[in-house]
Order: sequence, then C-alpha cells, then structure tokens
Amino acid sequence: MVKISFISLFSLLIGFISSFSTNINATIIHSERSLYRNIIVEDKAQLRCLKFNVKHRKSNQSCFNKSNPQKLVFNYTKLLFSSLLLVDQPKRILIIGLGGGTMSNTLHQLFPDVAIDNVEIDPAVIAVARRYFSFIENDTIHSQVQDGRIFVKRAILKKQKYDWIILDAFNGDYIPEHLMTKEFLEEVKGLLSAKGVLASNTFSVSDLYAHESATYHAVFGDFYNVRNTANTNRIILTQPEGLSTPEKMALRAEALEDKLSPFGINIHDILKSITSTEQLQDWPDDTRLLTDQYSPANLLNEK
Repeated sequence: MVKISFISLFSLLIGFISSFSTNINATIIHSERSLYRNIIVEDKAQLRCLKFNVKHRKSNQSCFNKSNPQKLVFNYTKLLFSSLLLVDQPKRILIIGLGGGTMSNTLHQLFPDVAIDNVEIDPAVIAVARRYFSFIENDTIHSQVQDGRIFVKRAILKKQKYDWIILDAFNGDYIPEHLMTKEFLEEVKGLLSAKGVLASNTFSVSDLYAHESATYHAVFGDFYNVRNTANTNRIILTQPEGLSTPEKMALRAEALEDKLSPFGINIHDILKSITSTEQLQDWPDDTRLLTDQYSPANLLNEK
C-alpha cells in the first residue's frame, strides 16, 4: 500500500514539474470563470494566446504574434482559407465561434467591405477578444451573443444568405452536439448562397470521424477534406450545389497566392492537402448519422 501511494505521489510530482516547466516562461495576464468555461489569456515571448479549460486540460483557442499580428499562428486557421478556392469574392460571411476574433480580423483585412457576423454563446469570450486581441467591430463587422443554432434558425426566418459560413465552435475538450446533427446541417445549408461554402473546423481522429463524415455526406453529398500532418484538425468544405472542380481551384490558388502570403498562408500547400470523398470514402456505408435524437459526439470523440 505504501509503495502504491509513493508511486502515485511521484507521478503527480513529475506531472506538476513537467507542466510547470512548459509554462515557466508564460505569464497569465487574465483569468476568469465564465458561465461556460475557464478563460485564460497568456503571454509567452511574442505569443499571446486565449485558452479554455472546460474539463481536464487547457486548449489553445486563439493566438497572435505581438510583433507580427498579421501572420496567422495556428495551422487549422490557415487551412480554413482553403474555402477561398471554392468561393470567389464573398460578400457576407458568418462565423460561429469567435475565439480571439483572429479569423474575423484577418478576413476584414482581406475584404474590408465584406459584412461579417460573428456569433458567440459566451459574452465573456467577446469581452476578452475586444480587450486583449484587438477584435475589430464596426459598421460591417458585428458580434452577437447567441447559441449558433438559434442564430441560424432566426437567420433562415429572415431569409438571410451567406457566401461563406465558418463553423469553429469545437475544441478538444467539448463539442456542442447540437451543431453536428443532420438537422442542423440542413439548416445551415439553407443559409448558404447558391455558390456559397461551409467550412467546418473539426477532427480527423476518434470514432466521431465516421459518424460526422456520414452526416455531412447525407446532407451535402461529396465534400472536400482538408488536413495535413501538422495536427489532428480537419476542415470539411461543402457547397449546396456541388463542389468546385480541382481545375478551378488550381486557378484560384494562382490568383490568391500573393494576397494570402503576408498572413503566412501557403495556398498551394493547402491545395495539396485537399482530398475529395468522391475519390475516397473512408467510412462504412452503414455508419449511423448524427441526428437530434442521436448525437453522442463527446462520447465518440473520447475513443
């Protein structure tokens, strides 16, 4: 019994030392408990990062380089710009899940006249984005405190349309299960303009992968996966009236190269990271769809 207790204590000590050593140069400049999560803003050298702690670990949600704020830090954020290979000159953009507002700010720099609606369920996150991450709001960029699904339902009633919808409300600790179902995706599809694109930031590992893939395929038909070896994220790209062709995407990449490179985005490398489910369906045909009655996304993501 003594030996087991000692080993357990030793393991805890090693974990504490390891955690301490990885954050020894980091300074927490803001910390609060919101209605939904623990929110931490941390400075480490030139990086300022927003972190959420929902269950058992911290996960980076947004980071920017203080000496070069234009250059994107996260791999998945860069992958989201694969959407511009499918949609040309978007006029209205919807972002569900704000984080530090990095995506919205970057899109505003690229498209100063584009209308951007940011939807975030947690008012504390919006306040932190404003105070610590220079989140831009003006006559064309708006933020709204609301559940993403409620916003979508109300936008449909108003007959609104978006050229680009970005679903970025997931993190490694928690997935809003009602934002993954067939019914929700059908609602989002109804918000897209004829040539619009939905870009969903999600995961490429765990048992959730097959169920999520099958659900997107049931609503949109074939879609594009965008992923590389930098992390386990994947971006799902879908369009309501069929996907843009590889030939058109290659032409768009040429046109976008100079525009995106100041942000640290290599659009040609991203183009190489795109695969179509038309060529590769990597889930069983009998995979159960995620629905409002069946959506154990967080349980599936644990495996």
